Amino acid sequence: QVQLVESGGGLVQPGGSLRLSCVNSGSIFRFNAMGWYRQGPGKERELVASISRAGNINYADSVKGRFTISGDNAKNTVFLQMNSMKSEDTAVYYCSAMNVFSLRWAYWGQGTQVTVSS
Repeated sequence: QVQLVESGGGLVQPGGSLRLSCVNSGSIFRFNAMGWYRQGPGKERELVASISRAGNINYADSVKGRFTISGDNAKNTVFLQMNSMKSEDTAVYYCSAMNVFSLRWAYWGQGTQVTVSS
């Protein structure tokens, strides 16, 4: 069983930083990729950043230069360092993992709230 558990969310002022962590507390799986999605108020869920098993990294344009994803696929862990945060980064952030066979984002954490406000 895959059980993705996020931590590190909270309230931060504009310009501040937060670090999100995600670990698979269940059985270790081989994922094709791991990543972070977010869903802001009244918005659709969007992919923020992903890191593949091969180490390829992608970012949404809105976070390039501010957010950094890292992790260890073999250990089923992924992190998101968020710097220079803006109010528009306010969202529920979800850790996700891509199934190696279907290539779908098949596994999800419960989400962690991130609020950027003064």
